[in-house]
Amino acid sequence: MMSVTSTEPQTAPRKGSLYAKYSKIYPKSVAGTFRRLKWLALVILLGIYYVTPWIRWDRGPGAPDQAVLVDLPGRRLYFFFIELWPQQVYYLTGTLILGAVGLFLATALAGRVWCGYACPQTVWSDLYLWVERRIEGDRGDRIRLDHAPWSLAKLWTKAAKHSAWLLIALATGGAWVFYFNDAPTLVRDLVHFNASSNVLLFIGLFTGTTYLLAGFAREQVCIYMCPWPRFQAAMQDEESLVVTYEDWRGEGRAHLKRAQSWEERRAQGNGDCIDCAACVHVCPTGVDIRNGPQMACIGCGLCVDACNDVMAKIGRPGDLIRFDSLNAQVARANGTTPKFKPIRPRTIIYTLILTVIGGLMAIGLVLKPKVDVNILRDRAPLFVTLANGDIQNAYTVKVLNMTRAAQDYRLTVTGLPGATLALAGGEGEAFGQAVDVHADPDSVATHRVLVRIPRDAVRQTSTPTAFTVTRQPDGLAVRHDTIFLAP
Repeated sequence: MMSVTSTEPQTAPRKGSLYAKYSKIYPKSVAGTFRRLKWLALVILLGIYYVTPWIRWDRGPGAPDQAVLVDLPGRRLYFFFIELWPQQVYYLTGTLILGAVGLFLATALAGRVWCGYACPQTVWSDLYLWVERRIEGDRGDRIRLDHAPWSLAKLWTKAAKHSAWLLIALATGGAWVFYFNDAPTLVRDLVHFNASSNVLLFIGLFTGTTYLLAGFAREQVCIYMCPWPRFQAAMQDEESLVVTYEDWRGEGRAHLKRAQSWEERRAQGNGDCIDCAACVHVCPTGVDIRNGPQMACIGCGLCVDACNDVMAKIGRPGDLIRFDSLNAQVARANGTTPKFKPIRPRTIIYTLILTVIGGLMAIGLVLKPKVDVNILRDRAPLFVTLANGDIQNAYTVKVLNMTRAAQDYRLTVTGLPGATLALAGGEGEAFGQAVDVHADPDSVATHRVLVRIPRDAVRQTSTPTAFTVTRQPDGLAVRHDTIFLAP
């Protein structure tokens, strides 16, 4: 099992205090393969987030045409061709399980690749850092600006940065609300100041949290607020690809002296690491990866780009810091060829779980019924004894018509010899072997149904029975079990 050490405090705790004073991190810009991958992930993920609410999907007359919509008033969730009712919330449970197990598999294969590239906190923090660099400059410029006395120029620069941050946060909060409302309609309401107070409240809430977390909390979210670093080691092993430092090649660390040959440097016991701290300066969480795997490392690989750039400048081989497994590092230190093993027991188990759950959900969506029924038996009174001795129970029957057309259904009851039923409040409450009910398109038809059986047909106080709802005329049927109570 891979060991994970805590991040070293950036400043020593005060005497008598359990906490270290916060030291602001100023990540330096860097260019390279992993930085380009992060930009690519940022553009794709933000594009999906901001564009998705505007995609249209034709579901027929009277239905929302937004491809992805959480319709809270209508109690529906729409995802392109998928429509989920509240009774099908188990699909959301399955989706959460798939997401969790997928994260376990990704971590087993490539460490905290989710945290480094796809986590919303990382994506928006990256965007905020880009804005900060464009306005305030790179690491050194930002440090000098923060330590400089307040002036008109500093005030203007800070105001420009925070204004840009607030605009991004506002766009983020607005886009999130679009997933719960029709996007074009909501935009018109916002432009004409007709948006509801609930909409404005949630836009403000998500604007504020985005501004706070991406602008100020940043690495504090990853280190202290997020639970994932605390148990990520349980998902990894010695074959997981993580950001590593080749200490067998880099140690001991020492600055490179002018005109010093590498032979002289080796003779003095020094390695390839020239202790320039470039890897630390580019890290968004302030980690020194040379101290080994750490809880605060999000696996973004920017330190790899920074170190490779330094190695190229001093004429040394690259990948002193690299994505590698601990077993591969041991092999390289011993001069043998490392082998990456993606197929191992834990990855097989995770893949099987994903396959089984994903397959079951796919089958469920293909076979998802277009009609459902819920039965609720009256509890007050439990039963009624009529003047002629017959026993009567009352039930509330809810027929869910999950189609875009009005439907007629026939309701029958089984398991009760001689049973008859009728709709409560109907014309004379005419009892028969079946009753017909109607359901409007995409709606729930609620009816109160009375069921009677002769007194001499009663065999026990609680008799299992079932209602069957059959759609007319195609015969699609759904059954719901219940009980019939008698003296």
